[in-house]
Amino acid sequence: MTDVLVVGAGPTGVTLAIDLARRGVPVRIIDRAPAPFAGSRGKGLTARTLEAFDDFGIVGEILALGHRGLPHRVTVRGEVVSDADPSARLSDSADRPYAVGPILPQFHTEQVLRNCLADHGIHVEYGAEVVAVEQDGGGVTAHLADGTAIDSQYLVGCDGGGSAVRKALGVGFDGQGGFQAMLIGDVEVTGLTPDRWYQWTDPDRGFLALCPFRRTPVWQLQAVPFADFGADGTLPEPSLDYFQRLVDDLTEQPGIRLSNPTWMSTWRVNVRMAERFRVGNVFLAGDAAHVHPPTGGLGMNTGIQDSYNLGWKLAAVLGGGDPALLDTYEEERRPIAAWTLGFSTDGLDRVTGDFADGTPRGIAAHGADREQLGLDYRFGSLATDLARVSTVHAGDRAPDAPCRDPFGDPVRLFDVFRGPQVTVLGFGGAPVVSLAGRHVVVARVGTAPGPDVDLVDDYGCARAAYGVDGDAIVVVRPDGYIGMTAAADQIEEVRAYLARFDSPRPR
Repeated sequence: MTDVLVVGAGPTGVTLAIDLARRGVPVRIIDRAPAPFAGSRGKGLTARTLEAFDDFGIVGEILALGHRGLPHRVTVRGEVVSDADPSARLSDSADRPYAVGPILPQFHTEQVLRNCLADHGIHVEYGAEVVAVEQDGGGVTAHLADGTAIDSQYLVGCDGGGSAVRKALGVGFDGQGGFQAMLIGDVEVTGLTPDRWYQWTDPDRGFLALCPFRRTPVWQLQAVPFADFGADGTLPEPSLDYFQRLVDDLTEQPGIRLSNPTWMSTWRVNVRMAERFRVGNVFLAGDAAHVHPPTGGLGMNTGIQDSYNLGWKLAAVLGGGDPALLDTYEEERRPIAAWTLGFSTDGLDRVTGDFADGTPRGIAAHGADREQLGLDYRFGSLATDLARVSTVHAGDRAPDAPCRDPFGDPVRLFDVFRGPQVTVLGFGGAPVVSLAGRHVVVARVGTAPGPDVDLVDDYGCARAAYGVDGDAIVVVRPDGYIGMTAAADQIEEVRAYLARFDSPRPR
């Protein structure tokens, strides 16, 4: 028996397996496919996902593979109406080191994640299809198509919108589909310089986009050919010849040639959310729990963050923590999934409306939370503000800030947070040393070097990011959200809060 069986090896599943493996939790990850997915499908990462990847130590690889600040050239009826980076107003800052996420093909993201997982000694087991799931008080049994079975204490279905795990549980998948559809595929392109995300629209004929990637000759094609929809909403089967005809028709720009297609598909509107994210010892994450329109590129990112939320909680409970921690997964993630459904559906309606009134502005996402940095868990039972000692609240994302270590070397708060532990920041004279343990790191933040200072905040960036004036205690969860804020004299209350998590197994 393994502690956790992860079903589905896309970004959601591999993220969860990494988060468990780095905590020393025995985990297996299986996928029904015979090999990794080879398409570019989910091509955008948000700033919040980059912060999770920073925690995993892989953010540098991801940034090296992606475009940040890729201009969008929007052409309407043959006239260029804009040619700029829609995220240009966003810039990295002391508290937000990744203000905007990169564009890169999903196959690159997945490869980096699989390499990270392999560094922990875990490899995806391909060709393993789940056909039934049973559970009792002793755990979960996954029955496979080849007649074998895998026993585990917990099972997490990360197996996509058609989730076999969700269906085996009998969990409803409420929502709706629609006639709106889009052709999508990976091709090589000549006749265009790969320094723009090119988008062409004719409100009478349709929409087409070609997005280049770094470190690969592949471009992603997206197309909505209005005239080709059948009465039942179907589109012709994607093919290279059909894609080329769309390019010729919708761009009216001779010399653009497509070749070497590696993945082609038809996407149809599907907006659904599972009735429950948990049944006993079985959980649902990513597309198995919620599917959204691609507008805004939040689907894959939301799944990654589902796993980032669930991983530390499973590890804590397996290590002896409060079993009620597992109830907070659905409590916290379901409202985020509902927000994402609304945000992406509104974005799709905006784009569709732009087509209808003849004023397309491109397919960039709009809204303050496009990068998912402003989403919070203030509403959750793990968020506790014992005292208003800070302008940030329990449940908020924990900001970054540059400081110095006791030797004068630069260090960031994210460097301190990195890893599977809970972090307790003690501002000023807060006596947090006694809270340290094998699952808790404490960092005393002062304005000048001294024997009782672990982080020197001599420029005041940390105090500014957290809005702290005097002495204060801030507890940062393993997933980079603030769990508790407290006054310096509330040590015992903080200790009781930390006891809920007990001890994740050391790496």
